[in-house]
Amino acid sequence: MANNIDSKNEGAEQTTPKGSKIKLLILLVLVLAILGGGGFVVWKFLWPSTPPIPGDHEIAESVEQKLIPGELVTLEPFVVNLSDPMGRRYLKVTLDIELADTAAVADLERARPMVKDMLLMLLSSKSFADIGTMDQKLELKNSIVDRLNQILGTGKVRNVYFTEFVVQ
Repeated sequence: MANNIDSKNEGAEQTTPKGSKIKLLILLVLVLAILGGGGFVVWKFLWPSTPPIPGDHEIAESVEQKLIPGELVTLEPFVVNLSDPMGRRYLKVTLDIELADTAAVADLERARPMVKDMLLMLLSSKSFADIGTMDQKLELKNSIVDRLNQILGTGKVRNVYFTEFVVQ
């Protein structure tokens, strides 16, 4: 019988360490799950996102303004002789001007003679070589926007659209 008791004690000693290893493993998994979940919550909800960049608010406002269409004003067609040798080429262009607001539309109407003069002088100073490629047309558009903003006030003209552009 003593042998039976010793063998039972040996079996009990062996099951106890295995049971504690399983408990330790389960406890370790639970701790890692809690730490991982807590870390995720902190990272996702409490951790500050990228710090705001100075001027970021102004950039977001300008992007938002570009997404909202402005007031469009169509100018009558312009026909000018291009600055080519012997004056054999001419340009016919019709423009739509996108303005920031209705106040800018009123400013454009008041400055219409200056706008026409500026456009006639600018367009007639160009040669076919100056407006022949897409990049050059984009440069011309940007130049028109810049000059219109000089006349009307900075930021009032958002864009210029060519609705007709014929060179002959």
